[in-house]
Amino acid sequence: MQDIYDERRAQMFPKLAPAQIARIALHAKKRHVPAGEILFEQGQDVPHVYVVLSGSIDVVRPSMGAEDAITTHEAGEFTGEVNVLSGGRSLVRGRMKTAGDLLVLDAEALRGVVQGDPEISDLFLRAFMLRRMGLVAHGQGDAVLLGSVHSAGTLRLQEFFTRNSHPYTYVDVERDPSVQVLLDRFHVTASEIPVVICRGERVLRNPTNEEIAECFGMGAAVNGAALRDLVVVGAGPAGLAAAVYGASEGLGVLVLEGNAPGGQAGTSSKIENYLGFPMGISGQELAQRAFTQAQKFGADIAIARTATRFSCNGSKGYEITLADGTIVHTRALVIASGVQYRKLPLANLAQFENVGVYYGATNIEAQLCAGEDVVVVGGGNSAGQAAVFLATRARHVHMLVRGAGLADTMSRYLIRRIEENPNITLRTGTEIVALDGTHWLQSVDWRGPDGVVERHAVSHLFSMTGAAPNTGWLAGCVALDDKGFVKTGMDLSPEDTRAGRWPLTRAPYIFETNRHGVFAVGDVRASSVKRVASAVGEGSICIQLVHKVLAE
Repeated sequence: MQDIYDERRAQMFPKLAPAQIARIALHAKKRHVPAGEILFEQGQDVPHVYVVLSGSIDVVRPSMGAEDAITTHEAGEFTGEVNVLSGGRSLVRGRMKTAGDLLVLDAEALRGVVQGDPEISDLFLRAFMLRRMGLVAHGQGDAVLLGSVHSAGTLRLQEFFTRNSHPYTYVDVERDPSVQVLLDRFHVTASEIPVVICRGERVLRNPTNEEIAECFGMGAAVNGAALRDLVVVGAGPAGLAAAVYGASEGLGVLVLEGNAPGGQAGTSSKIENYLGFPMGISGQELAQRAFTQAQKFGADIAIARTATRFSCNGSKGYEITLADGTIVHTRALVIASGVQYRKLPLANLAQFENVGVYYGATNIEAQLCAGEDVVVVGGGNSAGQAAVFLATRARHVHMLVRGAGLADTMSRYLIRRIEENPNITLRTGTEIVALDGTHWLQSVDWRGPDGVVERHAVSHLFSMTGAAPNTGWLAGCVALDDKGFVKTGMDLSPEDTRAGRWPLTRAPYIFETNRHGVFAVGDVRASSVKRVASAVGEGSICIQLVHKVLAE
């Protein structure tokens, strides 16, 4: 594949015109900087963007006592990538190569430029996003992951880094002959993997996602003392849409995301029926664009910060308790916590999760099963997209559904592709009855419509069946239906509104729960249409109702 730095260099490192620099100068401070001064350091906050008026800046990646060159910014160019919007820490080091004058934009000034000048905003945001893509593609970051394909924790960490677009270097302890040098240097044994080395200094043994986010400074910090206009729980399509429209309309928005932007949709290899993308777009790319867009307008997005409890009787509005004990206060709440796939009713399922059983079909999983047979369980669009995607990598895809067909649960264009693909076999009336293996999945038993159980030597099973709402954290504060989805608007009964101590004469708005100022959007909402476009629509419409509630 052509080097992304060569292919899109002009967009990654554009040269500003004199008129553009003059407009930026209205928001910036001018500073003369001597040669050799460090402007930003790997692992430290990135408070500024620098526009080079004269002189030059070297951007390098510190690595094991050495430096890998990335680029040199000359006159007319500017520093920065997406972490200057998110408030994250720098992945690289910037040093003044030759003395010169710089325009210095702090975070507030930068936001003023990208919100107020469309031409410069396009240049900055495109460059920021492409630079991050380049760092990811080349593994030019501050993280090293030592792992194994037979380690469930390894896949979890790979997915966490990838879905959060955080560049990392992966070293397989079973395949890389040079791994012993790293193990010895950091006093790590192969039995301790997965291990993450944070900026060449800190060793994290099988860390949680929260520990990774803390060490690498992912996302915004959470101020428990602040009273927010709006807190959004969940950064899937619905939550990100609420964040974009809320922040762009002046609300103080905090988004709490337990894993990575995109939610379940973020694991989709390609979404082809979303308006405006005739060639399709991957779930991760859509999520990252929306993530950057929300930050452009000033939304704070906290990654790996899981809501564990909702208190509807707080003294300062509503209160959300996080896994680390932090309590967040808000005047209004949007519940966008989405759903997760229901787990197969098999006693030993947990033994094989992430070492043969997967709940998403991304490039990471596709690489693991290249040239092998795989099983996809489920009859919805996500399962169909996974089957079509995996058929390009795997030797053969067996698609299992319990029903008689796909017509009632899947879009017609996906059904047609499945039917016409010789690498996919659809097995209706079929369900998984057993999994077997030692340290990883080695065989799968399924029962067909004739009742006969067959055993197949399959080491990769993708489970995408059913939807269980992520509502356990709501602690009985809002009304749920019999399946655990959040009831809103016309779905609420008089008993529901009485239980929620509804204070007004008006009925709850269309996406409002039985608690005044608490809304639910997207897949977690009862009666919602389980599609990306519908989730985005609900998240954006909801903000108009939030404004009305805050004015009451």
